[in-house]
Amino acid sequence: MTLSTDLEPDALRQAFALHPSGIAALCTIIDGEPQGIVASSFTVGVSMDPPLVMFAVQNTSRTWPIVRQGGRIGVSVLGEAHEGVCRQIASKSGDRFAGLRLDSTDDGALFLHEAALWLDCSVEQEIPAGDHHVVLLRVHGHATHDGVHAPLVFHGSAFRTLKAEAFA
Repeated sequence: MTLSTDLEPDALRQAFALHPSGIAALCTIIDGEPQGIVASSFTVGVSMDPPLVMFAVQNTSRTWPIVRQGGRIGVSVLGEAHEGVCRQIASKSGDRFAGLRLDSTDDGALFLHEAALWLDCSVEQEIPAGDHHVVLLRVHGHATHDGVHAPLVFHGSAFRTLKAEAFA
């Protein structure tokens, strides 16, 4: 076996793309307006006591500094019906929340309808990690939603869904 020693960003991006990951929208309300980012690096179950989840964000993100100002951040774990929503929120132009069905808490956490899981969070800690920051979020509440279809997955630099196999 030969391991590649090409650690340039493009080579690593191609290698890392082989690991499938779920996608979450992290949204809040700032000055009465919805703000949010999407993350394919979102991880649940980092800690149960205290309840922590995490994601990684690029240091160059212009949206994260805005979202982090929210007292609470709503995490919506996205399903297969959310590919267009994901692209819309990740867009760098236009009204990124136009036409979306949203719910919010009194503390400003903002959630997308028909997400499999909602987590009401606040920033616990940000840890520098090279060209990213790892952000630990403390979970204050959660809601699950029955009837949500397969998760939206990012794999091979593309959106995909998981399909259950039929057993005879």
